[in-house]
Amino acid sequence: MPHAVPQGPGRLAYGGDYNPEQWPEETWQEDIALMREAGVTMVSVGIFSWAKLEPSPGRYTFGWLDRLLDLLHAAGIRADLATPTVVPPAWFYRAHPEALPVSREGVRLAFGSRGAICHSSPAYQEAAAGITRALAERYGQHPAVAMWHVHNEYGVPVLECYCDVSAAHFRRWLTERYGTLDALNAAWGTAFWGQAYGDWEEINPPRLTPTTCNPAQRLDFARFASDSALDNFRRERDLLHELSPGVPVTTNFMVSPTQCDTIDYWAWAREVDIVTNDHYLVAEDDRNHINLSMAADLSRSVGGGKPWLLLEHSTSGVNWQTRGIAKRPGEMARNSLAHVARGSEGAMFFQWRASRSGAEKFHSAMVPHAGTDSRIWREVVALGGHIGALEPVRGTRTVADAALVWDWQSWWAQKLEWRPSEDLDTRERAEAVYAALFDRHVTVDFAHPEADLSGYPLVVVPALYLMTAEAGQNLRRYVEGGGTLVVCYFSGIVDEHDAVHPGPHPGALRDVLGLTVEEFQPLRAGEQVTLEGPDGHRLTADVWAETVVARGAEPVWTYADGPAAGCPAITRHELGEGTAWYVSARLDTAGLDTVLAAAGLDAGIAAREDLPRDVEVVRREGESGRYLFVINHTDADTEVTVGGDGTELLTGTRVAATLPVPAGGVRVLHLDD
Repeated sequence: MPHAVPQGPGRLAYGGDYNPEQWPEETWQEDIALMREAGVTMVSVGIFSWAKLEPSPGRYTFGWLDRLLDLLHAAGIRADLATPTVVPPAWFYRAHPEALPVSREGVRLAFGSRGAICHSSPAYQEAAAGITRALAERYGQHPAVAMWHVHNEYGVPVLECYCDVSAAHFRRWLTERYGTLDALNAAWGTAFWGQAYGDWEEINPPRLTPTTCNPAQRLDFARFASDSALDNFRRERDLLHELSPGVPVTTNFMVSPTQCDTIDYWAWAREVDIVTNDHYLVAEDDRNHINLSMAADLSRSVGGGKPWLLLEHSTSGVNWQTRGIAKRPGEMARNSLAHVARGSEGAMFFQWRASRSGAEKFHSAMVPHAGTDSRIWREVVALGGHIGALEPVRGTRTVADAALVWDWQSWWAQKLEWRPSEDLDTRERAEAVYAALFDRHVTVDFAHPEADLSGYPLVVVPALYLMTAEAGQNLRRYVEGGGTLVVCYFSGIVDEHDAVHPGPHPGALRDVLGLTVEEFQPLRAGEQVTLEGPDGHRLTADVWAETVVARGAEPVWTYADGPAAGCPAITRHELGEGTAWYVSARLDTAGLDTVLAAAGLDAGIAAREDLPRDVEVVRREGESGRYLFVINHTDADTEVTVGGDGTELLTGTRVAATLPVPAGGVRVLHLDD
């Protein structure tokens, strides 16, 4: 069973990655004093410390970590203690060069970075278990340890390995998945291009081939890579559960599609005691707060709606993006509290003190190179006070208005070669639909295609190319039960093996949508089409159109021009107690808003016309009460109607019906019962 969420002493989690091995011990006392000044309640320790903890095989030097954990405990600061298995030491690779990963092109990557791991390597697995066991035996009951942090950011910078050891592991994985070669050949469609296998030993990873490789093989290898790393996580987790009972175990996810695309987080979230996530702004995006909110909603959703924890973000600019854009005054607090609004039980950073050496020395930190006489430090201290003031929200849950269906495996499948248009982009549509809902002030949960959707009045499927038959039936049951469904183009096309569903497109969705797609009509670069609807209302689309045949659905918008001129473009189908909308073209922002507004009327979701653009209102509710987070991303002061009286937690002021929120500010209202 999942353990309780780790907390500092009576506080939400606030702090960052602490790497004391980079500093002389006399600096540690200064750090502890500064942490207390800033209101730090927890720090992540030891993530990159394998070489210091085990300088040679089986020889451990724990003295420095003993002293550090004792210092933290004496100061009332808890530790998120890591197993440093993302950075095997140089001595390990000297003894086991075969544990370095091999790229698809056949190049063995070298030591000198981080995450250079073949997850199929027995030598790596044994060494990782060794350091994990040693840490757990020594610190499993240490009073400073609030949580165990396994590895770091699985999936980046590299996950797949194409070496011979991985090939043998892949064959074992396939044997367990399919049982027989006949089943594998059927699933992979190996009759095409004469690829049938007669012996398991004939199967290899999908290495570089003369032309496009079998897409079902590529898809299964992506699944295998995610599963292999997950197996390694489980090995470490199980050791920690055995030797450190009662202490939760996690690993830091990177759920934002802008950060990691190799991990199936639906599967991984079931294996951690608490979901934690790292998030970094797309710095040059003018509205990067939308990506932040999307990542926070994804983090909460993969964890089943329970509170989660933001384990890393930045105080200001980062060094690994094209341009390390600095955050404006107030932006750090706004970012942090937006995560809390959407379910995080605190806000942690990478890192505590800025590094003087190494690849990330220009990454911002809680204690910057400028020191404590700096804007960043003053904002860090102020934010610590805000986090402390929000203690009453701990344990409450974010309330969502609608669901957006998302699946990493479908994304993997659609990204493979030779699709009808290179402009088809799963991530782009998911982000576009999310942004449209954000602008309509709709709080979103993400849902797996086969999850129970009955609690949502509105469900949107922005891009689900791969859809199992069960997922199709799940969406049908949802609509028949009274739900409102919106499906975007190129969804429901193939099954879990990347094989086209029998019959006309969109195979898994034909019945619920009440239509068939006779032919895809991808558009030329720069080409646009016009859709005409009620009262002559026109919408614009690009990239994609379809020849749609209504078979029970009602055409609402029709193609006025282009290759599908005269055909239905956007349809509405009444089925059972609900309705299903289909959008067969890539609409622009205004078009998406129009369709979602129409579907929202079916779903009974009222528009918040009183809220300005880029002002978020998010609810958290629980035993301690009801809370409204109002986050103003604009440069203008605003007032928000809150529908009741309450106390604003950050200022302590009483509020009656209307809440003033300054430009760039955040207010959190505890509503009276």
